[in-house]
Amino acid sequence: MIIGEVRRYLRDNNSIRVSRSIRDLAYKVLSVKEKYNKDKHSEPSVEEIAKILDVEVEEVVMCLDAIQTPVSLQEPVYGDGVESIFLMDQVKDKKNNEEYWTENITIAEALKKLNSKEKNIMHKRFFEGRTQMEVADEIGISQAQVSRLEKNAIERIKRIYK
Repeated sequence: MIIGEVRRYLRDNNSIRVSRSIRDLAYKVLSVKEKYNKDKHSEPSVEEIAKILDVEVEEVVMCLDAIQTPVSLQEPVYGDGVESIFLMDQVKDKKNNEEYWTENITIAEALKKLNSKEKNIMHKRFFEGRTQMEVADEIGISQAQVSRLEKNAIERIKRIYK
């Protein structure tokens, strides 16, 4: 009875709540993994574990992920005594940083100041990566007109944001 109470306490007082069925499947997976390792002296693949337990591969992966202990982003992963590298530094999103967001907002606001033809040309040229000739053919004007409209739009944006 005491062991049951201890198990219940440990199960119910984790920082992330995982259902009992998922936790039970995870323990079965770990048991199969251990038995397989003992018998064949190698690690089983996720597919092999799923086949042995007669469950989907996704379920095996999900249940193993669910029982992992959460790790803080402030957890040091390396420290030489002077400076530490934290997990947050290792998983940092270099593309979607604050500067990227502010640039996108500025560009979106600048494009709002253009007329529809200029917006269309700027979008095709700089967001879709089209050439001036491709844009000209698509909207039915000459390449020289596309060049002129593009240049005027860029100049207007420069004037607004200087």
